[in-house]
Amino acid sequence: MNYRKLGTTDLKVSTICLGTMTWGEQNTQEEGFEQMDYALDQGVNFWDTAELYAVPPRAETFGHTEIIIGNWFKKTKKRKEVILATKVAGPSREYLRGGGYNYGIEKMTEAINDSLKRLQTDYIDLYQLHWPERNTNMFGKLGYEHKDKDDWNKFEDVLGNLQKFVKDGKIREVGLSNETPWGVSKYLELAKEKNLPRMMSVQNPYSLLNRTYEIGLAEVSIREQIGLLAYSPLASGYLSGKYRNKKYPKGSRMERDWEFWKYRYNTPNLKNAVEEYYKISEKHNLNMSQMSLKFCELQHFMTSVIIGATTMEQLKTDIESVNVKLSDEVIKEINEIQKIYPNPCP
Repeated sequence: MNYRKLGTTDLKVSTICLGTMTWGEQNTQEEGFEQMDYALDQGVNFWDTAELYAVPPRAETFGHTEIIIGNWFKKTKKRKEVILATKVAGPSREYLRGGGYNYGIEKMTEAINDSLKRLQTDYIDLYQLHWPERNTNMFGKLGYEHKDKDDWNKFEDVLGNLQKFVKDGKIREVGLSNETPWGVSKYLELAKEKNLPRMMSVQNPYSLLNRTYEIGLAEVSIREQIGLLAYSPLASGYLSGKYRNKKYPKGSRMERDWEFWKYRYNTPNLKNAVEEYYKISEKHNLNMSQMSLKFCELQHFMTSVIIGATTMEQLKTDIESVNVKLSDEVIKEINEIQKIYPNPCP
């Protein structure tokens, strides 16, 4: 396994991060336990979850993934072997603390205490803001439309709230998710000026089908030492090749929950791009999933690549990607396809 520092901290996290959002929906607790056992044995010490999980989010499964992880900690007594990341939800559904903003001190206190209880731990290594409270683009939305009435400017307040939990020992480090270059810069600027907690990571989408992080945020990550935690590195399975020719295996995300995922993957050039990347993997005798994951890991702005497996076979394949070598020729061919079909699934 390979390891990198989390931001400017002394924490060394595995470059493969164990994603967990299917546990409690597509995966049972028993299957989650098996994944955690195997991942840790393979040196994957960095795990990511969220209070909102399992996904697709529903009132009935809210918090279930954290409960499964907490039950594993209780059973194995291995909490200290894991660098654990979770997230507080942004403006959300009614069933989540009545909806509305969640980053105020009262709701955030409730959120973190509930996560600690579900996770059966007294501290969280990395506590992330799942998405911004202000009006901005996220989750694949293009065409930013500024609203003058949107006067959200609570960056300092949010950092102050997080500082309380750091001082209380409930969280060690803080991070962002689904953020923009402006948002990341504002948090970093205020943390430095006001001596408030410094954001150590940005969890945004990144894959061969979505390299938009390279436009703006990549430079911020490198210059400011706030690396990317890449989610959807296999584009929800498309970059494994299993959905080629519109074949949706029974039980897969696209077969189960197409209505939830179609906003991101029902795009004109998806099929053509996937087919071209598949040809590259075949030409160079590479597993398509491993080629796609390794490309992500190689990026200089990358801290860790978050994988999400629903079977042990997928998990083993994904983790083994750290040992794959990509030649200069493979990298060149990948970049050529990006020019032809740029970011088909942003």
